[in-house]
Amino acid sequence: MRRTPRSFDYDLARVLLVDDDPASRITLKTVLEASGYHVESAASAAEATGKLEDGIYELVLSGLNLESPDAGLRVLAQARNMDYKPATALLKTYQNSAPSRKLSSILIKPEDVPGLLFKVAGLISDRATRRVERELRLAGV
Repeated sequence: MRRTPRSFDYDLARVLLVDDDPASRITLKTVLEASGYHVESAASAAEATGKLEDGIYELVLSGLNLESPDAGLRVLAQARNMDYKPATALLKTYQNSAPSRKLSSILIKPEDVPGLLFKVAGLISDRATRRVERELRLAGV
């Protein structure tokens, strides 16, 4: 029986992915889910704000320019103020404009996927380390 990305017996971590570009959002969500992460996505800062209040995430990834030039930074600031203190990172997607076409296309390089997954795992690992250190400090150990 062939396993699909959603048939993992575990989830590595919960990730909130915020990007107003549907192609980038769907692509990144698919890559992260195929790697075992549980991913929820939001298309706007307003939607992300609601999800931050309703869920608990180990990582929040946000594009910079959502509804306004600094909306992504506001999403990340709010995430850092949550009690559960998720790791945060700003997404940067590249668009390749073809001069002969009216539409832009997202430039996805397969060799960048391992680097992306390495960075995601590192951010989540660093967050876990900070949580353990904080709990040990609070316990007086």
